[in-house]
Amino acid sequence: MPPVKRAAASGTVRILGIDPGLRHTGWGVIEADGNRLSFIADGVVQPDPSLPLAERLKALFLGVQGIVAAYAPDECAVEESFVNKNPVSTLKLGHARAAAMLAPAVAGVPVAEYKPNLVKKSVVGAGHADKVQVVAMMRVLLPGSKSGSKDAADALAVAVCHAHHRASALRLVAAKRPPR
Repeated sequence: MPPVKRAAASGTVRILGIDPGLRHTGWGVIEADGNRLSFIADGVVQPDPSLPLAERLKALFLGVQGIVAAYAPDECAVEESFVNKNPVSTLKLGHARAAAMLAPAVAGVPVAEYKPNLVKKSVVGAGHADKVQVVAMMRVLLPGSKSGSKDAADALAVAVCHAHHRASALRLVAAKRPPR
C-alpha cells in the first residue's frame, strides 16, 4: 500500500475504524473536520483460514500494522465484542480484537472501543439496524465510499461513531493510561 498524504488542515483528525473478526477484519479510514466527514479508504484483512490460529492472528496484526503505516491515523476506534452463544467463538473473536487493537497501540495511536448498538445507533439511528442499512448509510454519509464489503462498511461506521463521540472516548482512554 502506498503512503497516503495527510490533509493540510490543522483541525482535521484522521480516524481508523476497525470491525475485528478472525476471518474478515474490516477497516476504514475517514477524516473528520468538526462535523464534516471525508472518506479516505477501506478494505478487509483476510487471513488464510487454513493457517493455525497463531498465524492468522499474526496476519491480522501485520495487516492492521500496514494500514496504520500507510494511512497514519491520529486515532483508532474498534467495535467491542458481543457475547455469542458459543464461548469458543467469543474467545476467538477476542483474540482477533486483541491482534487488531495492538497494531495501532504499538504505533502510539489511541484506541477507543464502542459497543455494536452504539455504532449502529450513531450512523443509522437504530441500535439494531441490519448490515444492509449500515452499508447504505455509509454511502450517504461518506460520498466516495463504494465499499462492496459489509465488514469494511461496519469499520467505516465505527470510525463515524468515533468521530461523533471522540471527545468523551479519548478522555476515557487517557484516564486508563498509566502515568508516565
